[in-house]
Amino acid sequence: MNRKISGGKYRKARKKKKYELAGKTVYTVLGKEKRKQLRVMGGGAKTILLSAEKANVIDKNGKAKTVKIKSVVQVPANRYLKGILFKGSIIDTELGKARVTSRPAQDGVVNAVLI
Repeated sequence: MNRKISGGKYRKARKKKKYELAGKTVYTVLGKEKRKQLRVMGGGAKTILLSAEKANVIDKNGKAKTVKIKSVVQVPANRYLKGILFKGSIIDTELGKARVTSRPAQDGVVNAVLI
């Protein structure tokens, strides 16, 4: 807890409201394709990806192909979370190594670019 220069404590004005609370953290792992629909603010729906086995990879010519993901090589966002698909994760595919460009837990799809 932060303190004022005088030594007094800063107090919260109020608690967070229900819509201000963070949602449940979703980790997309390798495995049989599994999706889930969530209701979001305004009554809309968001598709989240719980597990994936394929990725849409864009090659050097700009062509997109759907290929199987062999493994997750590296997660630069957090080195302790191994084998989890995030934006920026380096994955090993049938075409070679690729970097994930989408947010699988938010978008419901794994898009990647060859590196």
